[in-house]
Amino acid sequence: MNRSFKTVAIIGKYADPNIGDTLKTLHQQLRARNCAVIIDADTAASINGLDIPSASREQIARQCDLAIVVGGDGTLLAAARSLSDTGIPVLGVNLGRLGFLVDVWPDEIATRLDQVLSGQYTEEDRLLLQARVERNGSTVMESAALNDVVIHKWQVARMIEFQTYVDGMFVHTHRSDGMIVSTPTGSTAYALSGGGPIVHPGLDAVVLVPVCPHTLTNRPIVVSSASRIEIVVGQIGQNASQITCDGQVTERVETGDRVIICAKPRKLRLLHPVGYEYFGILRSKLHWAENP
Repeated sequence: MNRSFKTVAIIGKYADPNIGDTLKTLHQQLRARNCAVIIDADTAASINGLDIPSASREQIARQCDLAIVVGGDGTLLAAARSLSDTGIPVLGVNLGRLGFLVDVWPDEIATRLDQVLSGQYTEEDRLLLQARVERNGSTVMESAALNDVVIHKWQVARMIEFQTYVDGMFVHTHRSDGMIVSTPTGSTAYALSGGGPIVHPGLDAVVLVPVCPHTLTNRPIVVSSASRIEIVVGQIGQNASQITCDGQVTERVETGDRVIICAKPRKLRLLHPVGYEYFGILRSKLHWAENP
């Protein structure tokens, strides 16, 4: 077996008691393979009857060699942000719906575990973003994002105004419902719905996708992941705006706020089972294989 995976963390979908049986089965199978197992403290607190040692995300980062995320893509997004600076590889078990990121099915767990623990898997490095909101020279919010950072309106039927800069160079003054700044991973999420391109996860690129722009020629732009993206919020009056990271971390933004977005130095180590193929996932999830 791969001796690098001696201690494994299990992170489950938050406050979902229906995953208890899957977590217990996963724990038993890991112990049968001589792995020490720790469960995320928040997961343990929401599910009764788990006889598994628990730990915080900080403790998991120090003690574990592998994190197995049980849930949907949203669960993996949250885990990726909390473990983004640790270098711990992450494997996803799909109990959700789409499953672009979590691609091990529960009935495959035994087989896939044997493969992963023996070193048979595909590993990808996935780009993460770091977003920071500055107000009057002070940082009021900071968060990582695996999918996207979105600046968007709060009220219905109200556009917002903002200026976008890339590496200090002025790009455009936008009047729209907002702006999606997406990683290649997030290009199949909100950015795709907004008309952005699908970007292969092997590319070091970031996509800027305007949301319902007032100027119809304002189109998505792809820039290098080494770019420093800055969005300056314009006059919004009483119309509140907000920033959202991965659809899960939200903060209000005000007139004059500066949103600075850069790639994180460390990428997420995402593991896939044997046979994983990116274009196969696209065909399956986006139904490309179906006849019109």
